[in-house]
Amino acid sequence: MKAVVTIQHPAHVHFYRHVIDELEARGHEVFVFARENDLAVPLLNAYGIPHEVLTGPQDSLSELAKVQLAYELRLLRRVRKIGPDVMTAIGGVAVSHVAPLVGARSVVFVDNEGTTSHRITTPFAHVVATPRHYDEDYGANHVRYEGFHELAYLHPEYFEPDPDALVAHGVDPDATYFVLRFRRWDALHDVGEGGLSLEGKRRLVSMLDEHGDIYITSTDPLPSDLEAYQLPVPPTLIHDLLYFADCYAGDSATMATESALLGTPTVRIQSFAAREKDMTNFVELEETYDLLRSTPDEEVGLDLVREIVEDPETRARWRARRERLFDDKIDVAAYVTELLCEQGGAAVEMVEQRAVSAD
Repeated sequence: MKAVVTIQHPAHVHFYRHVIDELEARGHEVFVFARENDLAVPLLNAYGIPHEVLTGPQDSLSELAKVQLAYELRLLRRVRKIGPDVMTAIGGVAVSHVAPLVGARSVVFVDNEGTTSHRITTPFAHVVATPRHYDEDYGANHVRYEGFHELAYLHPEYFEPDPDALVAHGVDPDATYFVLRFRRWDALHDVGEGGLSLEGKRRLVSMLDEHGDIYITSTDPLPSDLEAYQLPVPPTLIHDLLYFADCYAGDSATMATESALLGTPTVRIQSFAAREKDMTNFVELEETYDLLRSTPDEEVGLDLVREIVEDPETRARWRARRERLFDDKIDVAAYVTELLCEQGGAAVEMVEQRAVSAD
């Protein structure tokens, strides 16, 4: 079987990393294509995953459509030469459009409801896979699994925190410290949305500075007064850093989910939380497992962070809640691997049937 994986975000690298390893261990060929990203391509390099970069990043929302079109055309040209059986991506706009043109099955993973890009993706995808409690329904090709995307790499089967690696980069895992994530708001699904203001970021740092060390990871350029707090570890150690942190706060949805699944007290501050119905993964993490706090309000977010850091028992409670979640959820990487093999096998069978009919 030949499989094509496309990468648009650093979390996608983590999501597919173990899946790629397992597919190759079974003797399948895997081809990885990427869009340039602040962290995605460096992560592919760090994990030794062979890949080809098809386009650079867009510098603004106005460039997004142009870059997307170039990406899809280049992907189409490349995969025509490969002849894949299955193509897969998170979000999957390009994959859903290109796969039918080359006779491949497309498997798209989605976990964020109410996103405009789904309208040009899900109707064309052969399979749309979502977490079990995902609110939207995509019809007969929609499959659901008991988990979160991030469990493809944060499940205990794959992730074990490495305190020694942090020490090697100057971080004491036993010290009190906080991880902050600030992101750019320039993706297709970010139109009209936003996160922390610059003033809010400064106030958050000022408040936490009284309690411990601060490490910031940001895709949005930091002002000079915050540069000293930039992340001291390579991207491959971000989850180790999150695991030992006393609190995570920021306007990144993905990192908020990762932090919650690691049992780290988590505060998500972004406008998406203001929707009448928030995304179901955040609702489940907050209401079912009590591992997350979400708010669109900066003031409320700062108060939530203050409440967490001033309570010495918070982290222990979060860790206990994490264990309950793992009792309920599956090994997502194993599920993804089996789904791709199933769909890739279906594509092979269709080709063989056509060949027999032609004879």
